[in-house]
Amino acid sequence: MTPNHDQLVQRYTPRERAIHWIVAIAFVLAALSGLALFYPAFFALSALFGGGPGTRILHPFIGVVMFAVFCVTMVRFWHLNKVTDADRRWMKRIGDVIANRDDDLPEVGKYNAGQKYLFWVIVVMMWLLIASGIVMWRPYFADSFPIGLNRIAVVVHAASAFILIAGIMVHVYAAIWVKGTMRAMTRGTVTRAWAKHHHAGWYREISARK
Repeated sequence: MTPNHDQLVQRYTPRERAIHWIVAIAFVLAALSGLALFYPAFFALSALFGGGPGTRILHPFIGVVMFAVFCVTMVRFWHLNKVTDADRRWMKRIGDVIANRDDDLPEVGKYNAGQKYLFWVIVVMMWLLIASGIVMWRPYFADSFPIGLNRIAVVVHAASAFILIAGIMVHVYAAIWVKGTMRAMTRGTVTRAWAKHHHAGWYREISARK
């Protein structure tokens, strides 16, 4: 049954959703091209980018686009992702959250503790990726740095990419697992029942403003 307009509240604006999907598409392209360059078994993925040379050229530019657009998200949402004492108490009861035992859980604002911690993991990994990527980037920057720093950058880049990919997989799984979440990023709205149940503090705030 499709909810009517009175049953919905806006969670994300069209601009916020557009930025999210640009970052998401750039992430997929960066991950696929990066895997093609990282390990021979994935080299077949380079065909998506015109072969090995094309992949090597495009990968860093895709990464720069992903980082630059993500910075808009970082500036827009960092203050909503400050970890509070209530978030720490919520994390201590993560078993109850997973089991849908919601009684007496700390009130959740726009983002729960899991989303906040993931946000900061992504922020750190993005900065590590862009910094290490610049050090590695041939023919523009790599020759400007000592070979030892280049080698460290390769390890940091690979480790950061692995953590980011794992984090995004958790993000996607959670969005699918919590029914009604995907609607927020596809249509920009959620039902009032969803907002009250999963983000009661945020729902109370927006209701008070209205």
